[in-house]
Amino acid sequence: MLRLLLVDDHAVVREGYRRLLERRGDLAIVAEAGTAAEAQAAFRAHAPAVTVLDLALPDMGGVELIGRLRQRDPSARILAFSMHREPLFAVQALKAGALGYVTKSSAPAVLVHAVYRVAAGERTLSPDIAPELAVALLEDDTNPLRALSPREFEILRLLLAGEAPAQIGARLHISPKTVQNSHYQIKRKLGARTDIDLARLAARHGFDAA
Repeated sequence: MLRLLLVDDHAVVREGYRRLLERRGDLAIVAEAGTAAEAQAAFRAHAPAVTVLDLALPDMGGVELIGRLRQRDPSARILAFSMHREPLFAVQALKAGALGYVTKSSAPAVLVHAVYRVAAGERTLSPDIAPELAVALLEDDTNPLRALSPREFEILRLLLAGEAPAQIGARLHISPKTVQNSHYQIKRKLGARTDIDLARLAARHGFDAA
């Protein structure tokens, strides 16, 4: 029996995924979480075989959460499940430690198959995000956004969404000063002088923060 932790901030959505996954007799949802804080507590309490994790959470970005779960347990097997179809999001999820990335527009069978692949320790990407491109980005040092760490990527996403350093710090449980320092490092790495330059460069390289 594969024991799963399901992380999504919408209870109705979690119920749908629970029903889908538990149709398979060898899959069981042992815990659910609607926030990153709940997810970390459930992960500690239940030690799931696979964590199926939405990247859009109210208290912390999923990329940051993946990194924290992997810090706690380097062998954790995590499947990112997201509305984002841009390969760059898949790349950052994989860099943070996820084994798989499936979009929410995928067919149900794709999600089920991905759970088994991740449980087996295999990398998997849903077909609708162009897996070959995602793998190429993961290995391509010429894309400037590739140089960002998962945390810098998460801070950039929140900055582009209009959040202030204090808000970002509260989400990521870091100080506003750390956010400001990261903001500076992000601009330095990307060669952006202003936030407008930063937004234009991000958009040009396929970064959609919505």
